[in-house]
Order: sequence, then C-alpha cells, then structure tokens
Amino acid sequence: QVQLLESGGGLVQAGGSLGLSCAAKGSISRVDNMAWYRRAPGKQRELVASITRGGNTNYADSVKGRFTISRDNAKNTVYLQMNSLKPEDTAVYYCAADRLRNGIKVSDYWGQGTQVTVSS
Repeated sequence: QVQLLESGGGLVQAGGSLGLSCAAKGSISRVDNMAWYRRAPGKQRELVASITRGGNTNYADSVKGRFTISRDNAKNTVYLQMNSLKPEDTAVYYCAADRLRNGIKVSDYWGQGTQVTVSS
C-alpha cells in the first residue's frame, strides 16, 4: 500500500507565498516522476509542475517564474514553493507520483488534495 501524504496549503493574500510538500509512504522504495496538479472550481485538472528523479523540471506557463518544484529522493518527497500568488492560483492541489520500469509507467499514485486559497 502506497500513500502520498500532502501538507501545506491554506489561505494567503495575493502576492504572498505558500509551500506544499508531499511524501510517498508505504511499501515503496523509490518513485520516479513526481508532480503537482491542481483543479480550480469549474475547471479541469491541470499540470502545475513536474520533476523527474534526475531533477529535470517542467512548469505550466501560468506559474513559470513564480513556482518552484523540488524533491528529496532519499525521502521520496516532492515540494512546491509558490511565490507571488494570484487569486487565479486558488485550487485544490494534488500530488502525483509514478513508478517506471524500463521507461514505461507501471504504477501511479495520487494524494488526497490540499486546498490553496488566494484572496485578492
């Protein structure tokens, strides 16, 4: 059984900062790709940022220059530092992780979601 345990999030004023973290716990020795997604009210889920085990990152255009994704492989943990937050960043943020075998995804995992609310 593998769980992604998220922490962080909450309420912040526009222009402020928040940090999220997500740790993979349970019967898993390593994870490969890790990512943060979000779903705003009335919108589809979108990829916010992703990071490979080797540290290669990818960001949605809407968060480039404001958000930073990082990870600690020894702890199977991914972080998302969010700066210069905007009201449109308000959403439920989900952590995701996968396991690859020979470059092919064999498992994926999702966190329960954490609310981020940015007031104007």
